[in-house]
Amino acid sequence: MIPWLDLHTPFPDVSRALTGEAPGLLAAGADLSPRRLLDAYRHGIFPWFSEGQPILWWSTDPRMVLMTDNFKLSDSLHKAIRKVERSAATDGRWQLRFDGDFEGVMRACAAPRKDGPGTWISDEIIDGYTGLHKLGYAHSSELWCDGELVGGAYGVSIGRMFYGESMFARVTDGSKIALAQLVRFLKERGVKMIDCQQETRHLASLGAAPISRTRFLAHLRGAIEEPQITDWRTAATQ
Repeated sequence: MIPWLDLHTPFPDVSRALTGEAPGLLAAGADLSPRRLLDAYRHGIFPWFSEGQPILWWSTDPRMVLMTDNFKLSDSLHKAIRKVERSAATDGRWQLRFDGDFEGVMRACAAPRKDGPGTWISDEIIDGYTGLHKLGYAHSSELWCDGELVGGAYGVSIGRMFYGESMFARVTDGSKIALAQLVRFLKERGVKMIDCQQETRHLASLGAAPISRTRFLAHLRGAIEEPQITDWRTAATQ
């Protein structure tokens, strides 16, 4: 059995997460207030649940992470990024931004996909993370074309730790270009690890790999104590 959290119940130690059925499941309940979300991420815990379920909290082992030094760019993606960057530098039809429309990125990530229904990102989730965004702890990396948001990624930033949440694309490689911008930005500011939470082939193709929860938490504890990154909005226009 996993514990049920009320609004004031602290998280259990992550060592209590399930290992058999639903591996990584730690607790249920509580809320998605900025205070609760920040507490979760600082302890290596994240929410993930489907519509109709209570809020479920997870701490997976192993943990999928992308080391910023290991990000992989294919030749074709590298060419696409250079094309976008040249356009952005001359105020062309392609633009790269941070935090231009954070909620718009979240809603695009939540929209139905070509190969299935919408994601787990509900209005409740959107409200919680836009609350974090207003406090400066959640950010979006965005690709725009002719004034329209066509690709993006978003996540949570604490100190020099970034927790990736979701990506979307409305044009070919849109999400990858937004991710590439994000990785470069974070790497330049001393962020070594991006949390990807769970293992997928897509993430592995970009250089992500699983590590033990122990190793993940050891890195996390130091990274979140570093100074907060504050120049998101100005970075893409430099």
